[in-house]
Amino acid sequence: RPGGTEAPAVAAQPTGSTKSFQTLLISTEDNITTIRLNRPEKKNAITAEMYNELIEALDLAGKDDSVITVITGSGDYYCSGNDLNNFTKIPEGGVEKMAKDAGQLLRRYVKGYIDFPKPLIGVINGPAVGVSVTLLGLFDVVYATERATFHTPFSQLGQSPEGCSSYLFPKMMGAAKASEMLLFNKKLTAAQACDVGLVTEVFPESSFQSEVWTRLKAYAKLPRNLIRAVEKEKLYAINDAEVERLVERWLSDECMQAIMSFFQAKSKL
Repeated sequence: RPGGTEAPAVAAQPTGSTKSFQTLLISTEDNITTIRLNRPEKKNAITAEMYNELIEALDLAGKDDSVITVITGSGDYYCSGNDLNNFTKIPEGGVEKMAKDAGQLLRRYVKGYIDFPKPLIGVINGPAVGVSVTLLGLFDVVYATERATFHTPFSQLGQSPEGCSSYLFPKMMGAAKASEMLLFNKKLTAAQACDVGLVTEVFPESSFQSEVWTRLKAYAKLPRNLIRAVEKEKLYAINDAEVERLVERWLSDECMQAIMSFFQAKSKL
């Protein structure tokens, strides 16, 4: 289909959004800016390009006229976490440079959430994995379909958590429940995620979109001066420490082997 790749992005950009992105669909309507992860064929896995686009989209949404900002996914998944192909593109400076660059990008990305000036709402339309889960502690409200699951398989991949979750998850759900998720890879159902406070409310799949958007439109009628209460300095320090640890992990044999095993298993499918 000639030019077909660009068509959906243009069609899905209602009023108020001027910039188009390769990996995201951005729209502003009814005082709500929606940032939609848009790699459905890859389960919305996050590439370096997508990280950079998300940083820019958050910056623009923070400055536009909308009252609230929503992040959601296209297709069946909310987000399947990092695109592990990120780890296969070794630059000239070798693995050390790759890990350092990835760390700086992740630090900037998480900082975009810590600094975000408006209410931030997650609309979790399907399974969420990795960084898309750990960041939820930095959202103000998280709505999930009953079909959603929440999984942080870091130790399986020889990695460690990010998104300030090493601090916010124990604070939110208690140390034992946080350890089950972050250390021992426990996958939560939407109902379980709601029980531990990671999710605000769960909706039936059949009415998820209509119920959530009715509610969001009501929020968007509130005054524009809604300010988020975030302990910024503390979160900056946690973000820095998590990224430092993660860069170390990325350079470890354990992590490299886990990622190689992942690709070998995938090639056998």
